[in-house]
Amino acid sequence: MNVSHAVAGSVEHPGVQSAGVLVMNEHTGEVVYQKSPDEVAPIASITKLMTAMVVLDAGLPMNELLTIGPEDVDLLKNTSSRLGVGTSLTRAEMLLLALMSSENRAASALSRHYPGGQVAFLKRMNDKARELGMVHSRFFDATGLTPNNVSTPRELARMVVAARQYPEIHHFTTSSEYSFVSNISGRELQFRNTNPLVREGDWNIGLSKTGYTNEAGRCLVMQATINGSPVVMVLLDSAGKYTRIGDATRVRKWLETSPYARLHASTF
Repeated sequence: MNVSHAVAGSVEHPGVQSAGVLVMNEHTGEVVYQKSPDEVAPIASITKLMTAMVVLDAGLPMNELLTIGPEDVDLLKNTSSRLGVGTSLTRAEMLLLALMSSENRAASALSRHYPGGQVAFLKRMNDKARELGMVHSRFFDATGLTPNNVSTPRELARMVVAARQYPEIHHFTTSSEYSFVSNISGRELQFRNTNPLVREGDWNIGLSKTGYTNEAGRCLVMQATINGSPVVMVLLDSAGKYTRIGDATRVRKWLETSPYARLHASTF
């Protein structure tokens, strides 16, 4: 996927720099802006929204203690984690850390502690994708570390709409921070949301998930209320560290100020 050059915003478009973009009114399904909406690309940790839905659909006890095992250590990208092997947290806490802080070991542990194990979990992820009409999407792990997890901006918008219906996903993805005392070290560990916009008071965000790998670039999906209307925003493959956050801000400003945007989505 080619990363476009930076372009200034205009009445007709928000000037986003992400390579794959879809902006949609959640209630009407009206696509207000799109850029390579059907191009299949790696989605990195955006994957964890599907992971969360599969966990919650299973109706497993959220207060059950799960333990990080050696199988949860990332040997593909060698990413670091403060969740050491032996760390025990409830299923709810694992889900919170997977969604809020994009903790890969937490996501892996959730998939291992699923009836039938990881094989059954991955099958359910792909079955769920088919049920949501995500025909070009594929899932090979619960974390998004593998570049084989792919989707399109249009299909990810479907996934965001579905995930927003889960109160736990809304609550966990929009939490600013969480701390707990490690059962291994006895020290307090603090985790923060990977999306700084969640901590800004002037955004009304209903769902947020970031993602990053070398193959996927920096990604962001959000559901937010803008001008009184629910907006789904998908931003894939941003080149710079802050580009996806800048793009989200540009989309919001465009929706708030552009007559063209309001004309093409009458409820904005």
